Amino acid sequence: MAQYLPILTMIVLVVIFVAASFLASKLLTSKRPTKAKTAPYECGIVSEQEPTERFPVRFYLVALTFIVLDVEIIFLYPFTTVFRELGGYGLGLMGIFLLVLIVPFAYLLSVGALDWGPVRQVTGRVLGPILRTTTVPSGIPAAAEPDESEDEAA
Repeated sequence: MAQYLPILTMIVLVVIFVAASFLASKLLTSKRPTKAKTAPYECGIVSEQEPTERFPVRFYLVALTFIVLDVEIIFLYPFTTVFRELGGYGLGLMGIFLLVLIVPFAYLLSVGALDWGPVRQVTGRVLGPILRTTTVPSGIPAAAEPDESEDEAA
């Protein structure tokens, strides 16, 4: 029973802290409620109109990607600490676990969960003209051909 004393002490301290926090907030709160004080708090500027577009689903895909990778890291850390004790059996189980988590991650990548934001726009601007270059029969790119009107003006 003595081995559980630290855990019991921690539970008692948590309960005392929570109770003291609620009691302090009750004693220190304002007694004159107003409309602003009773309204739920949300940070940011209060919008004057409804949003013009819906919240994109891609943000949820990024959150899902984060969760998948987070779960993977949470379980990889304990595995690495006891790797030698588990042997081949543990290595096989961790391989299956990683495969199970890599499949949803690969799906998220294939549907374009991470293909948004400024990086994609920049790569589209840089690589777009390179990938879509058209050439005339002489081999000179179409954009580099001199304009006849410029020759006459000179």
